[in-house]
Amino acid sequence: MLNGKTALVTGGTSGIGLATAKLLHKHGARVAITGRDPSYLDRAREAIGSDVLALRSDVRSRDALRQMAVDVKRDFGALDIVFANAGVAYVTPLATTTEDAYDTLMDTNVKSVFFSLQAVEPILREGASVILNAAWLNQVGVPGRAVLSASKAAVRSFARTFSAELLARRIRVNVVSPGLIDTPILRGVGQSERPGQTDAEFEDYLAGAAKQIPIGRLGHPEEIAAAVLFLASDASSYMLGSELVVDGGFAGL
Repeated sequence: MLNGKTALVTGGTSGIGLATAKLLHKHGARVAITGRDPSYLDRAREAIGSDVLALRSDVRSRDALRQMAVDVKRDFGALDIVFANAGVAYVTPLATTTEDAYDTLMDTNVKSVFFSLQAVEPILREGASVILNAAWLNQVGVPGRAVLSASKAAVRSFARTFSAELLARRIRVNVVSPGLIDTPILRGVGQSERPGQTDAEFEDYLAGAAKQIPIGRLGHPEEIAAAVLFLASDASSYMLGSELVVDGGFAGL
C-alpha cells in the first residue's frame, strides 16, 4: 500500500505514535520517528525495524524541529506522509492550573504542530498526506480539561487552514481525533482530577469511563493507527481538511 513512500511520525516511541509507525512500516513505508528519550527511541527502533530513522528531538524547540527536517531530508530526500502526533495530556482545572502547566501543554500540543509543519513543508512531495492528531475533546466540554480541549480544537483548525494553504501542491491535511485510548499517556501522571488518588481508584475511574463509551471499552492504539494509515494512503484521496473521529461513539452518540 505504501511501498516506496516515506513517513515521519513525531512522538513515535510509544502509544499511538509507535503503533502507527509500526503499521506504516509494515505496509512498506520508510519511517522516521522522533522522541526525546534515547532509551525509548532504541526500544521503538527494535519494535519497528532496524531500518527506521530514530531522531532525538524536542518538538517544543523550533531549532530542534528544523534540525529534524534536515536529518529527514538527508536520509529520505523528501516526505510523502507526516503524522504530527507528539503531545501531552493532563487535567487543567480552572481554579488551580499554573501558568507553567498551561504553557507546557500549549507549547507541546499546538506550537509544536505548527512549527513541525513549517519545518517539513519544504520537503513535502506534491500530493503528500499530512495527518494531525487532535482528540474527541475538541467537540465536547469536559470539566477540568479546558486547556487540553482548546489545544486540540486549535489542531483541528490547523487542518482546515493548512489544507487551504497547501492546496496548490495537492498536499492533503486531515485530522484523526482519538477518544479514550489505552496508552501510557492515559495512565500517566496528571490524568486524575483527584490529587492523591490511588492506582486502584484510578483504575476504577477508567472502568467507569469505559462504561460511558457506547462501544463499551477503551480504544487501542492500533485502532487509531489503522485510521492514520487510511488517511495516509490513496484510499482517502478525496478527503481534505476533514476530521476522522475514532472514539467508540462517545462524542457522537
